[in-house]
Amino acid sequence: MPDAATRTERVPVGVDPTRASIARVYDAFLLGKDNYEIDREVLHKVQKAAPEAQDLAFENRGFLIRACRFLASQTGITQFLDCGSGLPTAENTHQVVQRINPEIKVVYVDNDPVVLAHGRALLEENENTHFVAEDIFEPQRILEHEAVRQHIDFSQPVAFLQLGTLHHYNGPHERPAEIMKEYVDALPSGSFVAISHFFDPEDEDSATARKMEDFFLHSPMGSGTFRTQKEIEDLFAGLEMVPPGVVRCADWWPDGPRLKELNVAQRTIAGGIGRKP
Repeated sequence: MPDAATRTERVPVGVDPTRASIARVYDAFLLGKDNYEIDREVLHKVQKAAPEAQDLAFENRGFLIRACRFLASQTGITQFLDCGSGLPTAENTHQVVQRINPEIKVVYVDNDPVVLAHGRALLEENENTHFVAEDIFEPQRILEHEAVRQHIDFSQPVAFLQLGTLHHYNGPHERPAEIMKEYVDALPSGSFVAISHFFDPEDEDSATARKMEDFFLHSPMGSGTFRTQKEIEDLFAGLEMVPPGVVRCADWWPDGPRLKELNVAQRTIAGGIGRKP
């Protein structure tokens, strides 16, 4: 792998390699190549709390794939609004859903400079996939955005995704639930909402979860809040949960039987899907 100095020479305009980026940190967790030493420092810090910390990202990606496959194949929805696209990696939302139905429209929203610098071109690979540069924690700006309105018809059901995003909100602890309420209120009946989030299971894994949280919050990235079962369920207020409700991501309709125990990282990220009545 090139050293930091070599990598810095190829830094895209607008990207600061001396500050950790959420998108690049996830890329590092997923063993990608679009990250810098400052991003890998976050991974190394969190690994001190849980050596298997990378599995947080892998379980989140697995949940994204299964959730998108379910939404595309079972609900009849043909438009997806994906908040926090991150850097393009294997099996992005549009690749999963358009394999099932090529006519599904996907609008990605992100404002991370590294995603804007070279993610947009890779994500917008066909006429049904679009990218909007906006802050996912400002619902009204997104809901009123011209490009979002151009490609998403809010008179028809929408699949709305907040996967691995809300735990990076830095502000009042209750605000993510308020953010989600603003989004859900704007969605038409029959829409589905998928959320995944760092998870404090309030059991023997709690100490490790809170240690990982501390490392995330005090790392160069500066975000990564772990919520309890009830706190994550509160993000789905007003929705009818698709069975099995909010569970560990690994337990949400896994692809096959489990032959080995989950490690602590796999036990500390949860997700679910709800339907708006």
